Amino acid sequence: MLLKHRLAASAAFFCLAFIGGSALADDHPYTEGPVVNVSRIRTVDGKFDEYMNFVATKWKQEQEAGKKMGDVLRYEVITVEPRTPDDPDVLLIVYYKNWAALDGSIAKSDAIAKLVDGSVAAANKGQVDRASIRRVLGSSTMQVLNLK
Repeated sequence: MLLKHRLAASAAFFCLAFIGGSALADDHPYTEGPVVNVSRIRTVDGKFDEYMNFVATKWKQEQEAGKKMGDVLRYEVITVEPRTPDDPDVLLIVYYKNWAALDGSIAKSDAIAKLVDGSVAAANKGQVDRASIRRVLGSSTMQVLNLK
C-alpha cells in the first residue's frame, strides 16, 4: 500500500512539474500589437505631385473614415528613394487595431467608397484613372510584436 502511495505521489509530482513547465513556455516575451499594411507605390515620372494630391484628399478621407469606424489606428505616407524602376517611391502605411479589423473588409470598403466617392462604381473608376499616374507594386500585411 505504501508503494502505491509513493507511486501516486511521484506521478502527481511529475504531472504538476510538466504542467508548470508548459505554463512557463506559454509566457512569450512579447505581446501582439497592431496589424500593419504597407502598400508599395511607384509614381509615373512627372506625376508625383498629382498622385500626392490624391493621397492628401481621397486616400486621407478613406483612412479618416476607417478611424471613425474604429478599425484604423493611424496611417502614414513615406517617400522612398527608388533604386530601380521596380522599386516604390511612396509607401502608404495603415495601422489596424488587430486582425479582426480586417474582417468584412469588402463591406467596409464599399461603405467608405460610398461615403468618399459617392458610389462603389465611382471609386472603381477613380482607381482605373489613377493607373495613369501610379503603379501599385504590391502590399504586405504584418503584425507588430511589442517586446515586454
